[in-house]
Amino acid sequence: MRITLNRQTAELPRELAEEPLLFVLRDHFGLNGPRFGCGVGSCGACTVVIDGEAQRSCVYATAAADGRQVLTLEGLAEGDSLHAVQQAWIEESVPQCGYCQNGQIMTAFALLAARPDATAAEIEEVMDGVLCRCGTQARIRKAVARAQSVLAGGA
Repeated sequence: MRITLNRQTAELPRELAEEPLLFVLRDHFGLNGPRFGCGVGSCGACTVVIDGEAQRSCVYATAAADGRQVLTLEGLAEGDSLHAVQQAWIEESVPQCGYCQNGQIMTAFALLAARPDATAAEIEEVMDGVLCRCGTQARIRKAVARAQSVLAGGA
């Protein structure tokens, strides 16, 4: 099996085909961005972007990723330049406990890539799909709006 992982070709042994992609990313590749939360695809802590769509990697079979482009939090920045979503997270001081941040950032990235003109209501609806127990939803929405503005050429 072969995937493009964070813009690099990566080979995977066939014996990992039925493993959840989350465990392969963490245990085989040593990537710590996607996190185990619920294990049933509900919380979003494990979110990665596969072929441009946010996916819950804890319930995504590795075999299904064969031939696809997989992007994790570690691959979002390009060189030393953070992606606009990552930068907005810092500027809006979003994280509290930080556990959901991978899912929040990757979901926001996929949303803004697919729908750069998403409305505030659409952003809220999509972002509400990633569980945050700390109550930073207001800062999350501000960060997504800031990133949206930057990506659209604003300040």
